Amino acid sequence: MAQTTRRREFKGIPETLYLSLELGCKEWKLAFTVGRGEKPRLRTLAAGDLRGLEQEIDWARQRWGVPEGARVVSCYEAGRDGFWLHRFLISRGVSNVVVDSSSIEVNRRSRRAKTDRLDALKLLMMLIRHDLGEEGRVWSVVQVPSVEQEADRQLHRDWDVLKKERTLHRNRIQSFLVCQGIKLDLGSDFAERLESLVLWDGSALPLELRARLKREWERLELVESQIGELKRQKKEAVAAASSPSLQQIQELAKLKGIGLTSAWVFVCEFFGWRKFRNRREVGALAGLVPMPYQSGSSDHEQGISKAGNSRLRVMSIEIAWSWLRWQPESQLSLWFRERYGPGSRRSRRVGIVALARKLLVALWRFLEFGVVPEGAILKA
Repeated sequence: MAQTTRRREFKGIPETLYLSLELGCKEWKLAFTVGRGEKPRLRTLAAGDLRGLEQEIDWARQRWGVPEGARVVSCYEAGRDGFWLHRFLISRGVSNVVVDSSSIEVNRRSRRAKTDRLDALKLLMMLIRHDLGEEGRVWSVVQVPSVEQEADRQLHRDWDVLKKERTLHRNRIQSFLVCQGIKLDLGSDFAERLESLVLWDGSALPLELRARLKREWERLELVESQIGELKRQKKEAVAAASSPSLQQIQELAKLKGIGLTSAWVFVCEFFGWRKFRNRREVGALAGLVPMPYQSGSSDHEQGISKAGNSRLRVMSIEIAWSWLRWQPESQLSLWFRERYGPGSRRSRRVGIVALARKLLVALWRFLEFGVVPEGAILKA
């Protein structure tokens, strides 16, 4: 006799509806439940189908009899989709968290099953643990910037991209010339000089090569003009100081050794929209803290964590070298020279990371509490 499976009814009135989203380019995998021990409800949506997402939430409410005023808690991993979905969920009354993907615990076997369905279920179980109080032990939650704070990061990020493009175009032009035995410093009159360039035997450059060099030069000039425009926008924005972030950039730029570009990165990527409780949080979020490995008789350092914002970390180390040059009498510079000065080059490279961490903490105290780094000089 065939047996029929019956759906087990949830006992009591659910207080919370949990939802995890595994986001893909073409499809979204959704997993719902109302608590531990309850079989999840799995659904698949076309990517970006917001109306379908709202319908699935309503159907999940009906499935478990979730009251209209009950909480809906959701999560998804930070990635290509950014924060727009978070803002949509918040606007619909859903308590959403964006999770740092690298902080999610995984099975350490050399081979493990991995599908979108399994990932959605894993996120769902961890979301329940997070909501029940295991906030610091389950995963790391990404702090979501506002639309304005996210927009503030576009100018200096575009600046970085354009500088890399400028280097690419210059190197490409010089490579083409070197392949023909021509070494030439690029200047503003390159387009005119191009017509008179000749090969090793005195013959003219091939027409195809000359045409390609001309196109490459035009691209380089476009990038140069855009870099100049961004530089002008930066100066005008900081001079006006129409927002708290721009005022912080003004303050940082007063310190000798810190320019407009570095101050912009520090504020827009780090200090301008994050709140820190202590110096440990500053170092940890910058990825400049040590990562010890201790197991039985094995005990060694693995280097810095390299977590958080890579742009900030690179700029911090660059400014740490600049600080040694322009603030030689500051307490931080004296500490570095006393501890790492007599050492080898490798020792100084290790020490500059420690100095970068200390400098970030000092800059945080300068912006947050108005404490000038000890011995530091302000620009006239």
